[in-house]
Amino acid sequence: MSGDPRAADGSATVEFVALTLVLLLPIVAIVVAVTSVQAGAYAAEAAAHAAARAAVVTGLDAAGDGADPAHALALGEADAALAAAWVAEDFGFAGQEALALACEGACLAPGTVVTARVTVEVPLPGVPAVLRAVVPSTVTVESLASSPVDGYVP
Repeated sequence: MSGDPRAADGSATVEFVALTLVLLLPIVAIVVAVTSVQAGAYAAEAAAHAAARAAVVTGLDAAGDGADPAHALALGEADAALAAAWVAEDFGFAGQEALALACEGACLAPGTVVTARVTVEVPLPGVPAVLRAVVPSTVTVESLASSPVDGYVP
């Protein structure tokens, strides 16, 4: 054994703290980013489902109240946008969602399907404002949901 054994006193503590900072902080940052993206995926899925169903239910209700098909569809689309916005807000992504509705055949005709596509922009936590212009700081998640139009239209 060479040298004085007391010369290394405390170096293990310093090495442990340094390795903790170097290894643990990036792992925590990755876990936080992944959970944010997963929350965005849940938000997109729930918003798409709510929007598709809201479009069908509101459109059929309006048609049942005597609205012409174009007006009933417009009311359904407006309610679908509102439903998607509410769900996105509940998940913490207010104003970061985009909705697109599509229909197979004539919208709101019995037996057709209304499909909602919701896209959510998920900001990655911990990206400094200085780097946002250079480094991608958002992840886009998308979900599709379909809702059949019931066979009965008043």
